[in-house]
Amino acid sequence: MPHVSRRAYEVPPLELLVAFEAAARHLSFTRAGDEIALTQSAVSRQIQALEDRLGVALFRRLHRALVLTEEGRAFQQATTEALTTIDRASRALKQGSETRPVVVSTTAGFAGVWLIPRLTAFVAAHPGVDVRISTGNNLANLERDGVDVAVRYRSVDLLPVGAMPLFGESVFPVCSPRLLRAAGAALKVPADLAGQTLLRMEPDGSNHLQDWGLWLHAMQLTQLKPAAVLHFSSYDQLIQAAVAGQGVALGRVPLIDRLLKAKQLVAPFADVVASPKGYCMLVAAGAARRPEVAAFTEWLAAEALAQGSARPRGRAQP
Repeated sequence: MPHVSRRAYEVPPLELLVAFEAAARHLSFTRAGDEIALTQSAVSRQIQALEDRLGVALFRRLHRALVLTEEGRAFQQATTEALTTIDRASRALKQGSETRPVVVSTTAGFAGVWLIPRLTAFVAAHPGVDVRISTGNNLANLERDGVDVAVRYRSVDLLPVGAMPLFGESVFPVCSPRLLRAAGAALKVPADLAGQTLLRMEPDGSNHLQDWGLWLHAMQLTQLKPAAVLHFSSYDQLIQAAVAGQGVALGRVPLIDRLLKAKQLVAPFADVVASPKGYCMLVAAGAARRPEVAAFTEWLAAEALAQGSARPRGRAQP
């Protein structure tokens, strides 16, 4: 019987690797413990056990700070790649071979107002592809977070490395036709917004261009005081309120093109302002080769191209 050699893998226990990956990412034993449901001292003991097993220090423990050593940085990269590969393989086995998932991350506003209404056509053409939408504003690492495709709102002059531009954006006030009829002569020029309810995004320090600031600045109305204000945490909620006649929203084209064409929203003024920001697409390096991801990104790019050709021109922010 022929001799079969067996390879002995020098791999630390999985629980030690998971604890190390979390601690290296957060640079905190406490935050790592919160993520993997362990105490800070338990994480510290696991890291010490891993260092003893490897025979090197992975962290420098400073006063109120944690820093990766050179060996720690190298081991973090290898650990992250290995755990990501195992995670993807595990998810694929659990999901079975009937569906081919594509995980898409974007903001709640883009998903609710622009992407989801268009997905019916993609699903009809690709019935075996399971599109899974995850909404949020922060995304640091596509591979680590298990994301295949991300759509993000960024400055058109400062796109992330590897990003594909989808379309730019123009902004102007919009409201329901019913509200415009009720307002009558009281809503003829931009200054008349002082007598209306404005629908605004909750301020979080990063959404100035998604709120009224850009357009009011261009109109030289930065001191405008509306009759009332309603705040929303996401743009899709805000637009639903505008359609319901609850106030005037800052319309963002091409996001709301369908609502404008359907006459569910109308523009009371002709003043359009071009935003310095727009939407771009990022694809995880390991996902780009998968047929289902390629099909989705090609469809998304084609939809964006068709959308962009109908984009109105606006004057730039002064």
